Amino acid sequence: MGLLVPGLVLFLGVHLVPTSPPLRRSLVARMGERGYRGAFSAVAAAGLALTVAGFARAPSEPMLFAPMPWAIAAAPSVVGAAFVLLAAARLQGHLRRIVRHPMLAGTILWAGVHLAANGDARSTVLFGAFLAWALVDLASAISRGAVKAFEPKLAHDAAAVAAGGAAAVAFAWLHGVLIGVKVVPFGL
Repeated sequence: MGLLVPGLVLFLGVHLVPTSPPLRRSLVARMGERGYRGAFSAVAAAGLALTVAGFARAPSEPMLFAPMPWAIAAAPSVVGAAFVLLAAARLQGHLRRIVRHPMLAGTILWAGVHLAANGDARSTVLFGAFLAWALVDLASAISRGAVKAFEPKLAHDAAAVAAGGAAAVAFAWLHGVLIGVKVVPFGL
């Protein structure tokens, strides 16, 4: 876990900066908008690289709890819904208007079902950290009223479902190659 934890601290830590508008404003004042975005991207990329490498290197033992059979069975559908929500996050559809924070909702679904479907230490650290971050960020976004008004378009909902669904199927197919674990119910 030598790389996993520092990677998560960097990746999720930098993603917590926007939850504190005064901190973000201070950084932008010092670095400029482009400098802030560049630093944010560099730290996030380094954190993601460390997280991926750390997860790959971390032992899959010990088991902290027994994987929950309902989560294993539900994971493909729940993750499919999470991909649709992630796609909806940048589109101005009804789904985004109703959910209000679809990227965070999708992350909560993805992390929550993976947390319950696994049980090993490295998965618990990874998915628990993402779940905690998404819940904190969601609470912050709600308290700040961080929702922009827009006129929803049904075509954007169709695009979110199509793109999210296609991404979910592609990732399910590649899951065994990329992650080393086949998507169980689909046998992909």
